[in-house]
Amino acid sequence: MDRTIALIVAAGSGVRAGGTVPKQFAAVAGKPMIAHSVEALNSHPGIDRVIVVIGEGQRAQLEAAVGDVQSVTGGATRRLSVAHGLDAAGRAGATRILIHDAARPFVPSAVIDRILAALDSHDGATPVLPVADTLALGSETLGEVVPRSGLNRIQTPQGFRFAQVQAAHAAWPCDREATDDAQMVRRLGGSVALVQGDAMLDKITYPDDFALAEARAALETRTASGFDVHRLEAGEELWLGGVLVPHDKGLSGHSDADVALHALTDALLGTIAAGDIGTHFPPSDPQWKGADSAQFLQHAASLIAERGGRIAFVDLTIICESPKIGPHRAAMTQRIAELLALPLDRVSVKATTTERLGFTGRGEGIAAQAVATVQVPAR
Repeated sequence: MDRTIALIVAAGSGVRAGGTVPKQFAAVAGKPMIAHSVEALNSHPGIDRVIVVIGEGQRAQLEAAVGDVQSVTGGATRRLSVAHGLDAAGRAGATRILIHDAARPFVPSAVIDRILAALDSHDGATPVLPVADTLALGSETLGEVVPRSGLNRIQTPQGFRFAQVQAAHAAWPCDREATDDAQMVRRLGGSVALVQGDAMLDKITYPDDFALAEARAALETRTASGFDVHRLEAGEELWLGGVLVPHDKGLSGHSDADVALHALTDALLGTIAAGDIGTHFPPSDPQWKGADSAQFLQHAASLIAERGGRIAFVDLTIICESPKIGPHRAAMTQRIAELLALPLDRVSVKATTTERLGFTGRGEGIAAQAVATVQVPAR
């Protein structure tokens, strides 16, 4: 039976990209670059295992980025790093292999499908895009135009029948470097199919490429609402929006009963379909009695971050007759912005009354309504 293994080459130092860590561990679209390709290849039904080739001493960084994944230490060059990965894949029983550069974080599932299908009739397959720009010779002055018909931009992952790529590496001259693995297989007489690539697979090499990758990341926008109510009682502190508000009564209920932060927490949890505040912090659990609601809000934010998402905007409306919210609005906005690590102009705090109608109009309680908008990777 065929056993398909994906090999992610992530052993470089990434010096051209700048930054304080190798670029494969730098953040792109809300998560370490390497995490995107590991996730995409691991989740594809046609791939049985993922192996990552890393540099010397990078295992801890890899685990921090993606958790427990099989890895091997690479060599001094990309070719040697791939060779080390091929050895590991061979021991794992690979019959087909995909070799991918970690510097191309976004791997469309459709491209993987095309590569695997091409391996039914070819020794290898590589995704390509046609060259759209005019090409010309010359270094300081313009030379002749080079016809671009038939020219292609080569991308990864490249797929191979395992025996063919292993033989190509074994036969390659030790004193010569290869541009990619497809050229090595072609040199040995193997047939390498060209399949349609994708602009999402463009490589990140220089600092400016990170901004382009962020803009290209397949993110979807989600919006959800939250609503909460708590009763006003004498002898309780009044916490609203993370701020202690002077008042003759306070809110009674779950934790410190900060109705504003509770509504915001539910709104954030709703954007990723993660239940509500009671799912994560049951009111029946005594450990949450009197707890600071800030931790609930930050927990919801952390769940969004774990999914590679980011909070774009939050809007809060507090509904009560008293106290007056206006004098405390700036402090609430500042506190919520701090808790969610957002700029002030992405946090809106408003207040309204019910014209003395209903329980809020009678001063029996306070209600809050929140809306959150986030961006998360499209699945």
